[in-house]
Amino acid sequence: MARDLTQLELLEELVPVAEDNVNRHMSMAKEWHPHDYVPWDEGRNFAELGGVDYDPAQSKLSDVAKAAMVTNLLTEDNLPSYHREIAENFSRDGAWGTWVGRWTAEENRHGIVMRDYLVVTRGVDPVALEQARMIHMTNGFASPIGSHSGLLHSVSYVTFQELATRVSHRNTGKVCDDPIADRMLQRIAADENLHMMFYRNICGAALDIAPDQTLEAVSHIVTNFQMPGAGMPNFRRNGVLMAKHGIYDLRQHLEDVVWPVLRKWRIFEREDFTGRGESKREELAVFLEDLERQATKFEEMRDRSLAREAKKLERQAS
Repeated sequence: MARDLTQLELLEELVPVAEDNVNRHMSMAKEWHPHDYVPWDEGRNFAELGGVDYDPAQSKLSDVAKAAMVTNLLTEDNLPSYHREIAENFSRDGAWGTWVGRWTAEENRHGIVMRDYLVVTRGVDPVALEQARMIHMTNGFASPIGSHSGLLHSVSYVTFQELATRVSHRNTGKVCDDPIADRMLQRIAADENLHMMFYRNICGAALDIAPDQTLEAVSHIVTNFQMPGAGMPNFRRNGVLMAKHGIYDLRQHLEDVVWPVLRKWRIFEREDFTGRGESKREELAVFLEDLERQATKFEEMRDRSLAREAKKLERQAS
């Protein structure tokens, strides 16, 4: 039986792919500036500078939009933890180091522009937002990889995570009912998509180099996936609200995130797995079937719940 490649061997084998994809990313990435996406003329001082502090009545965002914006922003705020995770599993040298730095710089813009927008428009309570940021960043990022660290698990996770974040940002923009917020979140989502493509291509190349070893990492990530915001204040409550209103739910996770990536990698068409890989692929197939059942069950429950709420509103209006 062939031995697994070490972390160093994998990094060295994948250097040409990393170089190609850094160059590809740089040719596709568009320069943009956070200040261009914020309606500064809506801003005014808070009480500390003689103005008026936040009042919930000042916000134009729905409860769903608030929950989604705060969840997405706090996720972006935890960038130092993600940077450390990526830097430790990649390398500081050559194309790997260039990517880590560039990715971190691009990701940093997301938190900047979202916070500026929310503070200027008074979309959410800035004091509560800052308190939640302090808690979330102090706790840091609890990697869902657990003891399964290393390049393959890391790059598998960020492939799915970047795509999931793209979906969440894109749908959050739609529920904000504000063309400025929608445009801003479309811009962020475009970044996330390019980031996903880099990681997806690295992982795809790893599947060619070490099929069984990479599939084990992919399977572990898919079957244990958690959004990076897990653990932040009110994450469960906000996550339920977001799922209920179609911002990010199990169906979207399965059909817009998991399946497109697995199809791109041809996980269920490949013929280069040994018995070890075949076994892992069978486990993955069973998991995905169960996830399909869970998604259908959730949709049925959600439809019933929304129907009850609609009837209640009708009775109140009549």
